[in-house]
Amino acid sequence: MNDEVDFILDTAKEAMDNAIAHLEKEFRSIRAGKATPAMLGTVLVNYYGSQTPLSQVANVSTADPRTLTIQPWEKKMLQEIEKAIQLANLGFNPMNNGDIIMINVPPLTEERRKDLAKQSKAEAEFAKVGIRNARKDANNDIKKLEISEDLKKIVEDDVQKLTDTFVKKIDEILVVKEKEIMTV
Repeated sequence: MNDEVDFILDTAKEAMDNAIAHLEKEFRSIRAGKATPAMLGTVLVNYYGSQTPLSQVANVSTADPRTLTIQPWEKKMLQEIEKAIQLANLGFNPMNNGDIIMINVPPLTEERRKDLAKQSKAEAEFAKVGIRNARKDANNDIKKLEISEDLKKIVEDDVQKLTDTFVKKIDEILVVKEKEIMTV
């Protein structure tokens, strides 16, 4: 085709890739029953007067599927980290043993699983909106090109195929996440 058409298609694909990447990032923060360090990704700790992400003041790891361990790099940060976890209102009860903080992740109730599945669907729908917006932007750019109507139609079809592929990918990612959430 030509450089302008390639640029439009590449830009649309990049925007759609970004929508998928954002969805996957959001899904990592949606708890699915197993303990993961990402569950504490939103916790900010008061580190010498500035709010700092927990991951920058401590090592967060999983001891087993139900337990998170937080090993601060400075022992004097134990209380601050414990306080930050409680303030984050994640429903966790941190236990400080003087060296590390342990968090037992309670199993999800059926109702909570359904809420998380609903939240996952909403995130997937938000990603689909991003995909459709990328399609709309690409189609608007195609209409501005000075090429034949037949070529415009071909390029618009290519954009639609790209859109369909990405929407299908979102649906597949959602199915996996829902299964993960609903598995006891």
